[in-house]
Amino acid sequence: MKRKKIAVLTGAGISAESGLKTFRDSDGLWEGHDVTQVATPEAWVRDRALVLEFYNQRRKQAQEVQPNPGHVALAELEDHFEVVIITQNIDALHEKAGSTNVLHLHGEISKVRSTLDPELVYELEGWELKEGDKCGKGSQLRPHIVWFGEAVPMMEPAMQEVLSADIFIVAGTSLVVYPAAGLIDFIRPEVPKFIVDPQIPSVAAKENFHFFEEAASTGLPKVKKQLIDNYL
Repeated sequence: MKRKKIAVLTGAGISAESGLKTFRDSDGLWEGHDVTQVATPEAWVRDRALVLEFYNQRRKQAQEVQPNPGHVALAELEDHFEVVIITQNIDALHEKAGSTNVLHLHGEISKVRSTLDPELVYELEGWELKEGDKCGKGSQLRPHIVWFGEAVPMMEPAMQEVLSADIFIVAGTSLVVYPAAGLIDFIRPEVPKFIVDPQIPSVAAKENFHFFEEAASTGLPKVKKQLIDNYL
């Protein structure tokens, strides 16, 4: 019997529970910086050293934190379902928890890429990317992050995953950051949808929605149990 497919959209909330701060926590500031200073192509041109140092610190922090029970619950669903995680987060907490099919919409903090050829992507050893670190074609390496104002190349694959899902879960996201928030519009009406967040985001339709008004670390284990009880 073919396994049911679960598509999961996760946002900053689930990472915040593991200790990673997000720019939406404090009036648009991310670790004391306006995002336009550190997370745009213009910032890279204006002050490359600042951007490199900012992401070095984010990378160092990301390597020190551990998955929480929300990440673990999603990984454990793979024992029973086909699961694809579509995350807005740049950390590797889903992978650390054991999820094997993770699509990163906004890039990955552990990777760097060529400023000359976006297809040249490397896993960074350690946490520090320095001025003068170059790709195989001789250009400066930059964080493998989708900055504000840049296209989101993984959106198309994410849409395809969502269109074929039998179950949809949203956790730790306010559904206000586009284009990721628009993925919910691609879910077929008959598909059961589970929303887990301390502040339930507004959704236009309520058909087949199940709301868990709590943190991902407590809500996702409950969703996991309900899915196993009702859909196997």
